[in-house]
Amino acid sequence: MTETPPPAVLPAVLPERGVPSEDLLAELKANRHDDADWRGGRIFGLVYNPDDEALEETLAAVGREYLAENALNPFRFPSLARLEREAADMVLGLFHGTPGNGGLTSGGTESIMLSVYVAREVAREKGIASPSIVTGITAHPAFAKACHLLGVRQVRVPVGPDKRLDVQALAAAVDETTAMVVASAPNYPYGVIDDVPAVAAVAQERGVLCHVDACLGGLLLPFWERLGEDVPPWDFRVPGVTSISADIHKYGYSFKGASALVYRDLDLYWKQWWFDDGAWGGGLYGSPTAAGTRPAPPIAGAWAALRSLGEDGYLRLATVVRDVRDVLVEGVGRIEGLQVTVPPQLSVFEVSSDELDMEAVAEALAERGWYPDRQPGGLHLMLSPIHARVADELLQALAEAAAEVRAGRTGAGAEATYGATLPAEGATG
Repeated sequence: MTETPPPAVLPAVLPERGVPSEDLLAELKANRHDDADWRGGRIFGLVYNPDDEALEETLAAVGREYLAENALNPFRFPSLARLEREAADMVLGLFHGTPGNGGLTSGGTESIMLSVYVAREVAREKGIASPSIVTGITAHPAFAKACHLLGVRQVRVPVGPDKRLDVQALAAAVDETTAMVVASAPNYPYGVIDDVPAVAAVAQERGVLCHVDACLGGLLLPFWERLGEDVPPWDFRVPGVTSISADIHKYGYSFKGASALVYRDLDLYWKQWWFDDGAWGGGLYGSPTAAGTRPAPPIAGAWAALRSLGEDGYLRLATVVRDVRDVLVEGVGRIEGLQVTVPPQLSVFEVSSDELDMEAVAEALAERGWYPDRQPGGLHLMLSPIHARVADELLQALAEAAAEVRAGRTGAGAEATYGATLPAEGATG
């Protein structure tokens, strides 16, 4: 039997005449027909929904206020430089750091890449021609991407039964080429925090940098601690921690992309900056990030979210997230065949099974309109305040999906995916 070829993908062409705004917006809305329903709490990750219409309207207004400005030149737009400085300092205050020792980036990947860049430059100053970094296998893949782009070798060490990196293995992997060691707070797959004091102690003893990847937890952990949750030491209160990354567009609830990369010492932040002395003919050029032109709305949005919510707002939202986490973890434990892989320390956890095909469970959930991320070991849930509205519905859907699989349903074997996949055959772009 001959298979029917996929339909051809027609290239987009520039219209001869501009499309009226009303028609354009209608096209945009129609094009979203197969997007995940993030407003309804049906996805877990990618969008961090505070369930706060007033904050959303505020951020939309802030984005319009700074729609066209360019953070490339702080002399022309000094207001943006002030907003970035204030936003980074607010984050530094939460981390018990020193004001002025960091700035904003476009997201967690850029923050991680720049932390690796700084480590590489420090190592080269020590005469290390081919530096390396040591991470757990659960460290975010942005570290691997950064190493690939910057010519740095990544050494990955295993994790223990508790899914935290093996500190003894990390210590054994540190050698004369090591520029930096990395701890996650928390790691993405399981929502547990590496032993930051032990990792940082290894760094201090060996004279290398220690980066804490708190891109996920950085804007939640300070308030988690204030709620009385058991938060192990992870920030600049830990001797030996030299830098921390934290995404404001995650649990800071600003719009994308805004992350903070902050340092214990100012000299490390200055190593992040790149300057051209003007020999190219256009004058002095300097940039603290990989990008030159930097869009203004994410910077202004990060500042606005931090100011708009304040400590009381973040405590309120952290309470909602903690409570829904507890409801869901307990509820999963009551569903026959399902379990939470390890007890989570934050708002992120994996649902797994020793007996059920979790791919089949995921497909049964998708048919019911639920889209947890798929991991090799199970289903990944990352919670936002919006999920408090739908926790009971989600548990019911999980129970129904598990029962359906127990009755004989099998999965199609879809691959676990976190980021983008390859374009479909025949697609353009």
